[in-house]
Amino acid sequence: MSSVAERARLTAAVFGCAGPRLTAPERRFFARIRPVGFILFARNIEAPDQVRTLIADLRASVGRADAPVMLDQEGGRVQRLRPPQWRGLPPAAVVASGGVRAARLLGRLLAADLRPLGFDVDCAPVLDIPVPGAHDVIGDRAFATTPVAVARLGRACAEGLLAGGVVPIIKHIPGHGRATADSHHHLPRVAATLGALQRRDFAPFRALADLPWAMTAHVVYDAIDRDACATVSAPVIKRAIRGEIGFDGVLLSDDLSMNALAGTLAERAAASRAAGCDVVLHCNGRLPEMETVAKAAGPLGAAGARRLGRALRWRQDPAPFDAERGTRTLATLIERGGQERSQSRKRYLQ
Repeated sequence: MSSVAERARLTAAVFGCAGPRLTAPERRFFARIRPVGFILFARNIEAPDQVRTLIADLRASVGRADAPVMLDQEGGRVQRLRPPQWRGLPPAAVVASGGVRAARLLGRLLAADLRPLGFDVDCAPVLDIPVPGAHDVIGDRAFATTPVAVARLGRACAEGLLAGGVVPIIKHIPGHGRATADSHHHLPRVAATLGALQRRDFAPFRALADLPWAMTAHVVYDAIDRDACATVSAPVIKRAIRGEIGFDGVLLSDDLSMNALAGTLAERAAASRAAGCDVVLHCNGRLPEMETVAKAAGPLGAAGARRLGRALRWRQDPAPFDAERGTRTLATLIERGGQERSQSRKRYLQ
């Protein structure tokens, strides 16, 4: 899709579908409303050829070979592609012991599974920084507990994805690490001061603000907006995400179906867009819900179209890569890093 005007008319939503094959009603719906892109989940995945066919059918339904198709594939407990058909990869916290090279290999290995199937966007890396007492919804999905380390390792993972032809989505902006509740089920509230958020939570996102996609956090930040979580908060999006952090890529809401959000799906979609999200995300593949969300989300508009155009240009052909060798190297780096940490602890205790 070449022009800003054409992209501006797309429906500002990323949708899932119900099963492993595209149904006729889904095909007609997508052809009519023309969403920005698509996301798949475990319910959509059976075998490599089936996934490739489904992705091709999704793109054909909207008549756009460049329609983004994404997956939530981080490693660890967040993997939609799983063994034995795909490789199992460790979580970010384990990978971190192998340093920057291991983090880059994680991204490259993720891309090695995703790109051959047709995926061109991954909902990774996680840039959240957990704190003591936070809910485990982030936990070992985080690379580290300091802003510098998270930014450095997150950047390396993103570079690995890009080298493999897959565009990263940094998440959960402006930071989910302090949340004491799982936003899938409850609305988290963070009472930290603005200064603390700026120094710690915002810092990795600021360091990677040049990347083309980010996903919001369904989290209330009392220091900025006590009444609404980031996804539906104009103060958080304008002041923190677009302002303090400086992110000017495609801003994607987290899933509208999550229980952290109040109101109907139409109200959630409209509020997300009004607050400043370029695109809303609806994941469960239920067609009546998608009809409601599409109507409330409306067209992408000129600003979102320009950001989407920039994001599409980040895609590149994968560089040559030996995935089996990369898998062995990653395991070696992690093992070596763990041994070095153990030896350091022993020296400290002596």
